[in-house]
Amino acid sequence: MAKTIIQFEESLFTETDGSKFNKTKDKLIKSFSQTDREKIIEILMEYSRTGSMPHWRNFLLTDILELIQENETQYADFFQWTITQPELTYWGIDGLIKVLGRKSYDTVINLVLNETLSTETRAKAIKSIAVYSKQPFDRDFPKDPGYWKIENFRIDEILNWQKQGYKDGVGYEKPTIHPSLKNPKTELEKAVSKLDALLKKEREEDQDLSNPSNWLVVANENQINEIQKKWILPENYLLFLQNFSPVNVFIDKDAFFQGLTLYGAADLIKNQSGYSLNGITGEVFKDWPTNYIVIADSGADPFCIDIADITINDAPIYTSTHGAGKWEFEKYAGSFVDFLKNITE
Repeated sequence: MAKTIIQFEESLFTETDGSKFNKTKDKLIKSFSQTDREKIIEILMEYSRTGSMPHWRNFLLTDILELIQENETQYADFFQWTITQPELTYWGIDGLIKVLGRKSYDTVINLVLNETLSTETRAKAIKSIAVYSKQPFDRDFPKDPGYWKIENFRIDEILNWQKQGYKDGVGYEKPTIHPSLKNPKTELEKAVSKLDALLKKEREEDQDLSNPSNWLVVANENQINEIQKKWILPENYLLFLQNFSPVNVFIDKDAFFQGLTLYGAADLIKNQSGYSLNGITGEVFKDWPTNYIVIADSGADPFCIDIADITINDAPIYTSTHGAGKWEFEKYAGSFVDFLKNITE
């Protein structure tokens, strides 16, 4: 016989095993969220207030956030309470904004200004306001507020926005891509288009346009000029950087135990640090081949293009294991185009 919602409630409040609690909670939501959503919210909120397992009192907030709807102001008192509880404030911020909208902004900004709170919590308050208002207070910051630094908080911008009456922003536009991504003709373009198809799946699953990831974009002309001042690159790789420059591209495949980070025009020069030169002193390492430019890495294992072996607009790619005492390179691909094909197979 199927359990009633009351029986599920009793099970949650008497359970002491976290794993069993999670299964019971999920079954409760699956069984009754369509017919008794408000009752489930009531149960979960009560557990967040009085439940016996403190960590689950916090974790349940993410489920509550999924169940509530925008402008359900009847839940405002609960979320006002959560932001007074240090262990619940982080997710409570999202709930308060969701049910009160712009009426929550004064309260949330007070959290931003509260220096007794953790940096992560204050950063979360900024991130949540930015997302809801579509204002760019989070631009170019890591998606996870846990990585933000206090000195980078745009508090003056936020306070000025407050004075102007909380005008809605326009959000972020998608990065500019080259037309050939959708209509590839050359061998290079076809290889890049296949790579973009792989990255598109990642973008659809998880994307924050305040700091885009897994995009191939048209590069900044100044960045390309700086690169060309340093090196003479094979045409295929230069075209790749110009038209399909990787932005926070990380390829998670079995072939790369620690994933593969593919460099773009914005970070190609600085990412040579630790390989060909000391990033702090600028000292050039004598054991590094001067003709090897690191274009990607897998857990710090470099993938390099050999600019001394350019043939028919392309050049081979070599790789080596870091931390072995000396660099021992082996050929990974006969050309950059083949490299692109390899990493998408």
